[in-house]
Amino acid sequence: MLPPQLFHKILGVAFFVLPWCAQAVPPLDYNEMGDVVHQLEHRVSKLEEVLHLEKMITTSGEKVFATNGERADFDTAVKKCKEAGGSIASPRNPKENDAILYFVKKFNTYAYLGIKASLIPSKFQFLDGTPLTYTNWHSNEPSGKGEEACVEMYTDGTWNDKVCRKSRLIVCQF
Repeated sequence: MLPPQLFHKILGVAFFVLPWCAQAVPPLDYNEMGDVVHQLEHRVSKLEEVLHLEKMITTSGEKVFATNGERADFDTAVKKCKEAGGSIASPRNPKENDAILYFVKKFNTYAYLGIKASLIPSKFQFLDGTPLTYTNWHSNEPSGKGEEACVEMYTDGTWNDKVCRKSRLIVCQF
């Protein structure tokens, strides 16, 4: 079953493209439109199954997490997730943390999280400015050594503050 958020994105794209398609084909009536939407849902469901099979996506609650295995610095990771229509993975509870950890373990590498240092020393927040209500810091972290404004996930699922220019796994959420 498609998460509602993903379904709405696909439906939005379908309605965005539909007027362009209508130039080449006669207009669809209500039943035909329903058939087109059903076909799109079916295709997306199949694609989702393939991506799960290929271990390229995982879900937690309403969120879909995805990676293609690429690594990049923090700013590039944020940009690539945004270009894909999502945002960099930002765990807000243990289950979402585990969904991201799935990829960290699969690729045996650290991943950036959508968390950065706030203006208050030794405090971190989500990229949208909201405070952290869930954390999973590694022992003695955040250490705040120098320029460690970004947060990475270790292969055990715990977090570490880190400089933002290191290359880490890109995990996006949708």
